[in-house]
Amino acid sequence: MHEYDVTLKLLLQGSAPETLRALTGTAVKRWLNVELPKFQNRRLDLLGETATKELIHIELQSTNDRQMPMRMAEYCLAIHRRYGRFARQIVVYVGKRKLSMAAELNGPAVRFQYDLVDFRELDNVSLLASREVSDNVIGLLGSPAGAETLCRVVKRITRLETGQLIFYLRSLFAVAGLRGWEEVLEREAKSVPVMIDIMANKVLGRERKKGLELGLVKGELRLLRRQLDKKFGPIPTWANERLAKATVPEIEDLAVRLLDASNLDELMPR
Repeated sequence: MHEYDVTLKLLLQGSAPETLRALTGTAVKRWLNVELPKFQNRRLDLLGETATKELIHIELQSTNDRQMPMRMAEYCLAIHRRYGRFARQIVVYVGKRKLSMAAELNGPAVRFQYDLVDFRELDNVSLLASREVSDNVIGLLGSPAGAETLCRVVKRITRLETGQLIFYLRSLFAVAGLRGWEEVLEREAKSVPVMIDIMANKVLGRERKKGLELGLVKGELRLLRRQLDKKFGPIPTWANERLAKATVPEIEDLAVRLLDASNLDELMPR
């Protein structure tokens, strides 16, 4: 799974109301389990439900896939088979090259279509003005955007407490990689009074700094607990005790698997 894919999912599921409003025109009340009946592409990216029970299916794409209409049609039927209703489907393109994918699948007596959004053409003013940092980070993929906007977002992130600061800087590098801004971000990040742990980044790949371990654990654990509470309700004692002993890799693994888990026991078997 691409780093940008995981990052954008976590940002959207965490707290990015302006981004979701810009994409869907509504708010997602809760995120649903996305494990579908078996077929070639059974794992979709995001499936949410609004307050009016409308299903919203979002797919994130960084490349032009000629098979996208077929994939979306398969997802459409699989979601209906699972939940007994159709979802509003949106493909969000965040790649560098010109968008060339189709948004429909036509044949004799058949017509299937979905929304296709080129994030580069999306007005990001409301996202960058949002009080939620997740919106600000995702907003960098929209228009207008550039190095100056990137610098403003970095400065806002530097005002966060250490754990959140590291999480959002890591997210920022994943997003910046989609626009080729790593070098600009590296220069800006040098003003941040912490070392950044981004093992996969082509600019800052380096060994983990032990001095950051405690702050990183606290920050990512706080975000994970917030996501667990939002999806499953109050966290029971046994789960809190497990989380308190979790390492950074374990926390990151739980955050990714949380996207697909339908309940806490499935995510953290006892």
